[in-house]
Amino acid sequence: MSNVTPMMAQYLEIKADHTDALLFYRMGDFYEMFFDDAVAAAQALDIALTKRGKHDGADIPMCGVPFHAAEGYFLTLIRKGFRVAVCEQMESPAEAKKRGSKSVVRREVVRLVTPGTLTEDALLEARRHNFLAVFAEVRDQAALAWADISTGAFHVMPLSVARLGPELARLAPSELIVSDSSDARLYAVAEELGIALTPLSRASFDSTAAAKRLCTLFAVGTLDAFGMFERAEISAMGALIDYLEITQKGKLPLLQKPQRDAEDRVVQIDAATRRNLELTRSLSGSRSGSLLSVIDRTVTPGGARLLEQRLSSPSRVVELVQSRLDAVTFALDHDQWASDLRSALRKTPDLDRALSRLSLDRGGPRDLAAVRNGLAQAQVIADLCDAFELPLLLSTAARDLSGFDDLTALLNTALVAEPPLLARDGGFIAVGFDTELDEARTLRDEGRSVIAQMQKRYAEHTGITSLKIKHNNVLGYFIETTSTHAAKMQTPPMSDSYIHRQTTANQVRFTTVELNEMETRILNAGNRALEFEKQLFERLRAAILDVAARIGLASRALAELDLASSLADLASGENWCRPKVDTSRAFAVSGGRHPVVEHALRQQGGESFIANDCDLSANGDAAIWLLTGPNMAGKSTFLRQNALIALLAQIGSYVPAASAHVGLVSQLFSRVGASDDLARGRSTFMVEMVETAAILNQADDRALVILDEIGRGTSTYDGLSIAWATLEHLHASNRCRALFATHYHELTALAGKLTGVENATVTVKEWQGEVIFLHEVKMGAADRSYGVQVAQLAGLPQSVLDRARVVLKALEQGEREGGATQKALIEDLPLFSTAPPPPVAVKPSPALDLLHDIHPDELSPKQALDLIYKLKEAARS
Repeated sequence: MSNVTPMMAQYLEIKADHTDALLFYRMGDFYEMFFDDAVAAAQALDIALTKRGKHDGADIPMCGVPFHAAEGYFLTLIRKGFRVAVCEQMESPAEAKKRGSKSVVRREVVRLVTPGTLTEDALLEARRHNFLAVFAEVRDQAALAWADISTGAFHVMPLSVARLGPELARLAPSELIVSDSSDARLYAVAEELGIALTPLSRASFDSTAAAKRLCTLFAVGTLDAFGMFERAEISAMGALIDYLEITQKGKLPLLQKPQRDAEDRVVQIDAATRRNLELTRSLSGSRSGSLLSVIDRTVTPGGARLLEQRLSSPSRVVELVQSRLDAVTFALDHDQWASDLRSALRKTPDLDRALSRLSLDRGGPRDLAAVRNGLAQAQVIADLCDAFELPLLLSTAARDLSGFDDLTALLNTALVAEPPLLARDGGFIAVGFDTELDEARTLRDEGRSVIAQMQKRYAEHTGITSLKIKHNNVLGYFIETTSTHAAKMQTPPMSDSYIHRQTTANQVRFTTVELNEMETRILNAGNRALEFEKQLFERLRAAILDVAARIGLASRALAELDLASSLADLASGENWCRPKVDTSRAFAVSGGRHPVVEHALRQQGGESFIANDCDLSANGDAAIWLLTGPNMAGKSTFLRQNALIALLAQIGSYVPAASAHVGLVSQLFSRVGASDDLARGRSTFMVEMVETAAILNQADDRALVILDEIGRGTSTYDGLSIAWATLEHLHASNRCRALFATHYHELTALAGKLTGVENATVTVKEWQGEVIFLHEVKMGAADRSYGVQVAQLAGLPQSVLDRARVVLKALEQGEREGGATQKALIEDLPLFSTAPPPPVAVKPSPALDLLHDIHPDELSPKQALDLIYKLKEAARS
C-alpha cells in the first residue's frame, strides 16, 4: 500500500472496522464515500458517481452528500436496508498541521445509524414509537426486550418462541436484534413482518455480563429494585444496552428503568387479526383508513404515541380499564376544562425526543427551548388541574407537572425567544445572561462598525468613492476596488499604505497593517463569543439532564392528560357511550356501529350507518352467532365492528354504540378476508386454514373470535365439512364467544342442536327483480345468498346472468330431487352459447306514438298539462 495517500489509508483503516455499513467519511462540508460504498450509495440515493485518484491501478469510485442535508440521505438508505457509519472530523485542519504539515485530520466513527437507533425528528414519525427489540434465549427460557431511544421507553417480557410473532406484530419494531447463532425461524418471523434483523455476537447475550451492564447504566448495586427478572430477560436487556453502546459509540440515551410486562395483562392479538382489523395500518399499509386514524384526536406527539400503544395492547386488568374510563368521563363532564386543557396541550413540544437528543449530544438550542416551553406549559396545565378534584389517573398525572420553577427560570433567562437550530451558529443566549459573553459580543459588533468607519476613511483618503471593505473565508478582510482605480493605489505615496493582496478579472484587492490588526481583534472577539455560547449550552444541557427523570414523568403525564381529553372529544363528537366492563363473560352491544365505515360514509356525504345489536353473553357455555346473508349485505362489517367495540372498551375508551356490556376479552381472533402468500408457497385456502388452525389451537373460553366464510377456498362439500367441524370445535372445545359468518346455509341446522349457537341474518329486500341491502341484523337464517343479484350489481353481462339463473335453477331442482337427478339435470343443460344474443323485440308504445307529432315550443301550459294526463293513460294501456 505504498502508493496509498495518507487520507485514503485512514479511510481504509476505518472502513475495515465497519464492513457491514456504508461509511460516511467527513471531508469539510461533505460526507464522501469510496469504492463499493460509493457504487451502492450512488445507486440507492440516485446521485452522481465520480472518481478520485487510483488504488491498485484502478480508479477509485466516489460520491458525496452535503453534511447539512445528511439526515434525508440517512432516511433513504435506512429504508432501503443499509446501515450507515458516520465518520466525523475530530479536529480542525489547523490543529492537524501542528503535528506536521502532511498530517491527516483525525477522524472517528461517532455513530452507527440503524433503523432502531434514530432520534432526529426528520427521520422519525412524531406520532409513532420507533422500537428497537432484542430476542434472547437462555436454555429453556426466552424473553423479548424493547426500547425507544428517542423517548426513553424500556420494556421486557418473558415469552416463548411461538409468541414472538404476535408480540412483534403488536410492537412493530423497526429493528430486531438476535444472537448470531439463532436458527432460521427468527429470520423468517422478521422477514414476514418486514422488520430489519441484526445478528449480534453471543457474548453480548451473556446474562452475567448483562446484569453488570444494567447495574452500571442505572447506577444500582442490584436489579432487584426493578423487579425479579429471569435470566433470559436480563440477557435480552443487556444485549440491547450492548448494541446501543456499539452504535452510539458509548453515548447511551436516557432510558427509563426497565418495566416488566406480562402476557396475561394485555389482550392477545395475533398478526393476522391485527392486519384483518386494520388497527393501526390499513390493508394497503398506510395509516389512513385504519381504526387509529379515525379515533386519533390527540394534540401532542406523546399523546398520539400513547394512543397507538394502548390500541396495540388493550388491557385485561378491569381496575385499570375503569380508571381510564373514569378519566374520559371526567373530561366529558367538564367540557370547558377539557377545552382549556387541549388548548394548553397544543402548545406543548415533544419533551421526550428533545431530552433524548440532548442526552446523546445530538441536541441543539431548539431542544433547550423545547424543554423550556414544555415545562412552562406543564405548569399552566398543573394550575388548570388544581381547581378540580380529578379522578385518580388524572390527579396522579397532574402531580408530576410541577416542581420545575428553578430550571424554567434559568432557561427563560438564558435563552432567546426563537433560538437557531445549531449551537455552532451562536446567537441563542440572551443578552444580559453572561457578562463575558456580552463583552465579547460588544467588541465583535463594534468591530463591524469600525470596519464601516475605516471604509469611509479609506474612500476619502484615496478619493475612490466605490472602494469597499469586504470579507471572505480565504482572505479575511480586504479592500476591493476596480482595476481602473487600482493603479492610483499602487503608486507612491499610496502604495506605502495599501498592500496588494489579489487581482481578479475585474477587481483588485488590497489590505493595510491597520486592517489586519482590526481583523485579528474582530475574529478573536467573534470566536470568543461563540466559545462562550458553546460553554453555556453545555451548562444548560447539564442542568436539564440533572432532572431528566422528572421531566420524563412530566412528559408521560402530559400524554395521559392528552389521551383522556382526546377520547372525551371523540366520544362527544361521535355520540359514543361508556361501556360497562367487568370480569363476566357478557358481550351485549345495543346499536353498535363500525367507527371506520361510519366515518367514511360521513366523509362521502352519503347514507348514514345502520346500527345493529349483538348479544354473545355466555353463562358457562359458548355463545356463537351463525350469521348468514348475501354478499355486500354487511356481514364482514358487522363482525369487525363488534371486535373493535370490545377492543376500544378495553383500552379505556367510549365505544360506538347506544350501550355496551363487555366482559373482559382475553384474546381477539379474526379470520376475515382472502389473500395468498406466494412467497412461502401458500395458496389462499392454505392461508385460511393456517389462520383457522391458530384460532382453534389457542382460543380460550374468554376469547372473542370472528370468522368469515371458513372453507370457501375449496370444493363445496370439503368447505362445508370443514366449516361444520370448525363451528363444533369452537362450541365444544374452545367454548368462546364467536361470530361465524357463512354462505353454507346447511350450518343453520346446528342452532337447534348446539346450546348457545343462534342463527342471525343480514336482511335484504327484493323489489322488481333487484335486491336492496337493508344492512339490518336480525335473528333467523337467510334462505339464499342472492349471488346472481350481486353479480348483476357488479355489471356482469346480461347473457352471463341469464345463463347463471338457468344453471342455478337446475342445481336447486336437482338438490331437492337428489344427487343423481341433479347430475342428470346438469348433463342435460345445453352448453353456453358463444353466439351474440338475439335482438330484443321492441314492443310498440302508445305513449311514444303520442309524442311523435308533438312540438313542445307550440304547447300552451294547459295543452302541456293535458298531454301529461294522456301520456299517463297511454302508459297504463
